[in-house]
Amino acid sequence: MDMYQEEILEHYRHPHNRGSIPNADVVQKEYNPLCGDELTLYLTIADGKISDVKFEGQGCAISQAAASMLTDEIIGKPVETVQRMQKEDVLDLLGIELGPTRLKCALLSLQGITRGLADR
Repeated sequence: MDMYQEEILEHYRHPHNRGSIPNADVVQKEYNPLCGDELTLYLTIADGKISDVKFEGQGCAISQAAASMLTDEIIGKPVETVQRMQKEDVLDLLGIELGPTRLKCALLSLQGITRGLADR
């Protein structure tokens, strides 16, 4: 098993930033009907930056690991920077090639974060 797959499994087994934030500035639910993955993302914003982020939900290793890695990545970043993130940013974090079905799983957290920030 290569290093990237090992890291994905580690984030799946021991996800970072799992939980909820009472009184979060952004609460966004996402659901992938193709596989049943569900995520609820919670973001707190202070001084134009993501000051805290948590997620809850269930799904495949890819969706949960991507949420764990992406939430690590955006803490402390300016909201504008996070809003400009693209699928390539998530794929770089994961470090593996994904087919179309798994790509939707991997991008669920980014979709939730960008939608939630756009709606606030």
